[in-house]
Amino acid sequence: MSELVRMSAREAVRRLRAREITPLELIDAAVERIEAVEPQVNALPTLCVERAREQAARVHAQGEPDDAGPGWLAGLPIAVKDLTEVAGVRTTFGSPIFADNVPARSAITVEILEGNGAVPIAKSNTPEFGAGANTFNEVFGKTLNPWNTALTCGGSSGGSAVALATGEAWLATGSDLGGSLRTPASFCSVVGLRPSPGRVARGPAGMPFATLAVEGPMGRDVRDVALMLDAMAGAHAEDPIALEAPGTSFQATVAAPRAPTRVAFSPDLGIVPVDTEVKDICRAGAARFAELGAIVEDACPDFQDAGDIFQTLRAAKFVAERRPLLDKHRDMLKPDVIWNIERGLGLTADEIGRAEQARGALYHRVAAFFGTHDILACPAAIVPPFDVNTRYVEEVEGHKFDNYVDWLLISSAITLTSCAAISLPCGFTASGRPVGLQLVGRPRGEAALLGAAALFEDMMGIAGQLPIDPRPGPP
Repeated sequence: MSELVRMSAREAVRRLRAREITPLELIDAAVERIEAVEPQVNALPTLCVERAREQAARVHAQGEPDDAGPGWLAGLPIAVKDLTEVAGVRTTFGSPIFADNVPARSAITVEILEGNGAVPIAKSNTPEFGAGANTFNEVFGKTLNPWNTALTCGGSSGGSAVALATGEAWLATGSDLGGSLRTPASFCSVVGLRPSPGRVARGPAGMPFATLAVEGPMGRDVRDVALMLDAMAGAHAEDPIALEAPGTSFQATVAAPRAPTRVAFSPDLGIVPVDTEVKDICRAGAARFAELGAIVEDACPDFQDAGDIFQTLRAAKFVAERRPLLDKHRDMLKPDVIWNIERGLGLTADEIGRAEQARGALYHRVAAFFGTHDILACPAAIVPPFDVNTRYVEEVEGHKFDNYVDWLLISSAITLTSCAAISLPCGFTASGRPVGLQLVGRPRGEAALLGAAALFEDMMGIAGQLPIDPRPGPP
């Protein structure tokens, strides 16, 4: 593994901006690393190396713009999730329906990143349309967890998480509906941030006012994620809810972080079973905030109706976005996607309306909770990584789930709140499987959340273990 691959994203960008290294050198290092580990993990099935070299040469020749902000990446190669379009690059959404799709235009998120000097070098694997937290599809197959290649890396941003953990990329994009940034971050011992809706512009979208799904950054550590969020954040005319970039950069916040005053911990949000070992690891991790002077206590807003709300709104979203595919390509859709669309088709207007009202009430409860607490901490996933051949978790601690979404409730419940949430490494099980802690902050509170996460990361001392070589192991 070369020195360049081992560097943090922020060190690579510092050296790029100082012109101590070139983007082409980083591309060569990334390609060498990809060739070495891809056969073992299948994280980046589509490469766009020549496009990257051409773009990198332009970025390097033009130099740093006079108006470059704190998110200027200076030609840093990145991985882009295969749900997100990159112009001229095969983008499949993990679906055989789009196996040969080559978009003419990049997604807004990619356009903003490229405008800030990022250079996409590869597309990262994802389950079909991001549905399900185990990264496999009929186009590219399974992506394997580098900590134990018999296990799942989670999903749906699984390819991005694996590329980071193995050193194939310094930064990667992810997206999150019910935990798609947070679950793979937990399973791969990397960091994934689900920003509040609007923090990162997305689209062009057929449902531009929707707030369940967001785009967000993934990195090997919190400070790299802050760098990427600076490169992603900002308003865009085609996204009606996109927010202006903050006056103080996210990097500046994590450079001088403030410790939270009051931290609430919940092992299960009061609504979902959690593996005992995961629960114990996360409780021990959250307790360490006391070392920063914070009051740490067991507390949680009322999430009792979150499961029903999320299932209803998710199903309605699937109808709005995927119904034409069911009509035209039913035989090419995986059963989980069909189930979600058909569940949505069975909803009444009254059921959708009541779910929206209940979501509003939940938001107000959470807002009141953050009137007295700075952080809500809980497990990022209810289990450690499991056998990659298991489609989804069917039972935990004696509780059986009847569909592929319910086991994600510890993250999807947070989705409903519009709060910023981050998953970061918290420890390992006795068998060496990564466990992530989910920290939830106030809506649009990414800066304070990143600061608290950086302090936690420094105490835990886990981030420095990356990147790793893939490790085979038993399921």
